[in-house]
Amino acid sequence: MNHIKLPNLPEGKVKGILIDGRISKKITDSLMKMEITPLKTECLSEMYEAVSCHTDIMLHHIGGNRIVHAPGINSNLLDRLTSLGFQMIKGETVLSTKYPANIAYNAARVGNYIIHNLKYTDKILKKELENEGVEFIDVKQGYSKCSVCVVDKNAIITSDKGIGEAASKKGIDVLLIEPDENIVLPGLNMGFIGGCTGKIARDKMVVSGDLTKLKSFVDIVKFANSHGVKVVSLSDEKPIDVGSIIPVLESSVM
Repeated sequence: MNHIKLPNLPEGKVKGILIDGRISKKITDSLMKMEITPLKTECLSEMYEAVSCHTDIMLHHIGGNRIVHAPGINSNLLDRLTSLGFQMIKGETVLSTKYPANIAYNAARVGNYIIHNLKYTDKILKKELENEGVEFIDVKQGYSKCSVCVVDKNAIITSDKGIGEAASKKGIDVLLIEPDENIVLPGLNMGFIGGCTGKIARDKMVVSGDLTKLKSFVDIVKFANSHGVKVVSLSDEKPIDVGSIIPVLESSVM
């Protein structure tokens, strides 16, 4: 297996993903049938329950084998990722419940861009990203990765108008959808499109539930298809915001 070079954008078949450790058996079984290993998080006691296990809250894949993580995440996950060859880089920001003290690592990587409320980006994460030579897009939305579904290096789906406008100005193709209460986030009114999606191959994206239950599913399918990406449902239930499905391991690209 190889470490995925460009975050969120595998080239080969994905073999390992970072995901909320509370995912259902249906989703786990679907992933395993696809020969994808779910690398499950364990919850942070400092966070409120709805997002306490969310990958995009506590981890940020820089690219290749490098991952920046929040202080205090479970040692079992750190050890497992280290055993898989990842260099785990400890961030500076200690997360806590109240916004914006919980968004330091929730930046959205889209190709060579980073979308985030840069006032609150963890300093170590920001330095690592600067070393990668990415271009920063400053937005008001701190839950940027939650809000951004990455379709390809130049295309996103979001329900956040501010993110959509800022990305469009950089030439990124944007599908703006309406907020959708059919994206479940237990304890809150609704989740986000970025939080329930992720790519499992260059030409395939999954949804943590039944895509057809989303209000904008027809538009999402058309938009993804226009970029050469097929969308696959992982269960027959409403999509659940699992803090993003983050691909980190893939088979060798031929």
